[in-house]
Amino acid sequence: MLDVLAWSQAVLRTTPARWAALTEALPAELLRRPPAEAEWSALACLEHLVEAEREVFPVRVTCFLEGRDFAAFNPDAENARPGASPDPVKLAQEFARLRTMSFRVLAPVEEADLTRTARHPELGSVTLGELIHEWAGHDLMHTVQAERALMQPFIEGCGPWLPYFADHVAARARADR
Repeated sequence: MLDVLAWSQAVLRTTPARWAALTEALPAELLRRPPAEAEWSALACLEHLVEAEREVFPVRVTCFLEGRDFAAFNPDAENARPGASPDPVKLAQEFARLRTMSFRVLAPVEEADLTRTARHPELGSVTLGELIHEWAGHDLMHTVQAERALMQPFIEGCGPWLPYFADHVAARARADR
């Protein structure tokens, strides 16, 4: 059986280190490069993770623990959209700092708390366990999205190997063929 607390916390602990490695090693130009028009670059994915760490996940865990409902989060809202191209390394450091604070919020959560419910304005009744699953999945989803963005210039130049990347080609690369 899935140990949601242990597995999720393990995923959540790896994400800041992954972003630190990416932002310290890769050129900022590559991190800022969107895979296709209207898609997020790797850096935009990191900006979104920072915003979610500030405004969504730890706030919602606190709501569950205090018996309160919470507001929806719209990632396309003006204040939630990636902004004016911050320094990638500093942004990764901010993410790591916020994640450390989030672990303080998660510390008192026990298995018995996973059945606590709160009302989400769009989804209805949700459990803390479902939110914790979503948090880990959200980290992984945006890490995959960022890596897909980073792949695009390499996919575009791989010539006869392009068919091996068919599942990862962004719209820009498809249009160029």
